[in-house]
Amino acid sequence: MINGAQIMVKCLENEGVSVVFGYPGAAICPFYDALMDSSIRHILVRQEQNAAHAASGYTRSCGKPGVCIATSGPGATNLITGLATAYMDSIPLIALTGQVRSDLLGRDVFQEADITGSCEPFIKHSYLVKSTADLPCIFKEAFHIATTGRPGPVLIDIPIDIQQGELERFVYPEKAEIIGYKPRTQGHPLQIKRALEMIQKSQRPVICAGGGVLSSGGKRDLVAFAEKTGIPVVSTMMGIGVMPSEHPLYLGMLGSHGVPAANRAIHNADLLILCGARVGDRAVASPDQITEKANVIHIDIDPAEIGKNMKAHIPIVGNVRLVLGNLHEKTTYHVSEQWTADVQEWKVSLKKQPKRFEGYVEPCSFIHNLSALLQPKAIWVADVGQNQIWSANHFVTTAGRFLTSGGMGTMGYSIPAAVGAKLARPTRQVLAVCGDGSFQMSMNELGTIAQNHIGVKIIVMRNTRLGMVRELQDNLYGGRHSGTILDNGTPDIIKIAQAYHIPATMASSNEEAMKAAKNMLETEGAYLLVCNVSPENPSK
Repeated sequence: MINGAQIMVKCLENEGVSVVFGYPGAAICPFYDALMDSSIRHILVRQEQNAAHAASGYTRSCGKPGVCIATSGPGATNLITGLATAYMDSIPLIALTGQVRSDLLGRDVFQEADITGSCEPFIKHSYLVKSTADLPCIFKEAFHIATTGRPGPVLIDIPIDIQQGELERFVYPEKAEIIGYKPRTQGHPLQIKRALEMIQKSQRPVICAGGGVLSSGGKRDLVAFAEKTGIPVVSTMMGIGVMPSEHPLYLGMLGSHGVPAANRAIHNADLLILCGARVGDRAVASPDQITEKANVIHIDIDPAEIGKNMKAHIPIVGNVRLVLGNLHEKTTYHVSEQWTADVQEWKVSLKKQPKRFEGYVEPCSFIHNLSALLQPKAIWVADVGQNQIWSANHFVTTAGRFLTSGGMGTMGYSIPAAVGAKLARPTRQVLAVCGDGSFQMSMNELGTIAQNHIGVKIIVMRNTRLGMVRELQDNLYGGRHSGTILDNGTPDIIKIAQAYHIPATMASSNEEAMKAAKNMLETEGAYLLVCNVSPENPSK
């Protein structure tokens, strides 16, 4: 005989899961007991939301769906923000939650919460398991749904009596057969033909690459298509890393916090090729201004995203990697020398020099110079706030990854996501950068780092402000700083790191910061570097 909890573990093993992130409780204890007899490594986080963020960082670094675990009630509801963060950025996760006994559902017993209902807007699909015999099929379906089509989180809620129920034998399905769920991967041939014709007629085309390029594995295909045609490339924040930052055709991130050359190219283009991007308000504030002057080809796996924020003249539903490969194979187009010259001139002339403040680290140049010290495949995990914008515009990617919370903008993301990334890619350098505000949202995960000897390097940009909101208050609210000042409320970050036996140091100039950064990179294991940044330092 085999019980439900053991079946859950075997399902994970069959899916190749080697590490999970979670926090135990009574309703999930049968699973945790069964996990003891498995080779799957469990990482105990200090709060359930961070289990989802860690699973996200894991997924985005190695391509395998991350798994996060929580108990019923508050454990499960604590997952919601992490799942919503993954959902907005199309990250495939599997969330396992314990639930009270099936016969007690709906009676408001201790730690009961309707987690499937609560998560409904923020997940791709959910299951409330009603029979132990259903577990193998549900797990197989969950992994299939999470990783196909537009990726996203899937929740499996398992009552404790289902975990305790027994079956005579375990059989895991070879494949998932779901009626009505058949994501389209190949772009329609007629639409691809029309797109090729539109590209051929264009004079000033621009490719806008989003996170869908990376999640589809289409990075090489995009680079090959851009190099063959000479079309310049801009990216959304989630698309950073689709090309090396210093590639001649790459202009940087577009949008309100983006690079001037990228925005200038977009506003002068006569054709915009959107690849796996929904171009939300941060990327393009006034899409109608673009579509009045330019045609739009929109490639996306999710038909609901095409035309949602910007009118698409030629929609192509399909896997971005496959569609770009098709376009690359069939195109004979090459952009004009004049458009290439214009774009390259903007790339140089519109570049801004960051402002320096005496007695402080200037973060933009520090991040740029630190990038040169990193290994080519280093993973940089940015939090949310000014540190995110400094990182997005000045971290130099080569063959590594840039991870952040783009759609939801969830503060406290970077440290747990970096934990997941390091466990996914233990031989790579993994750095998390955050502000002193976002650091205080997840500094409890220093315990996870210390307990598991995870060699994450953490950089805290300390300006004793909630910098992004403070900057907004300066620009739109007459400098009235309501609720954004952390003076006398920011802890001694160095002492906090040392309390977890993590080496730490502080820098108040770029020279000090670079010297400390070199020491940080040479130090085995985790390290924390605090950079004192001027409260007046702008995001761009």
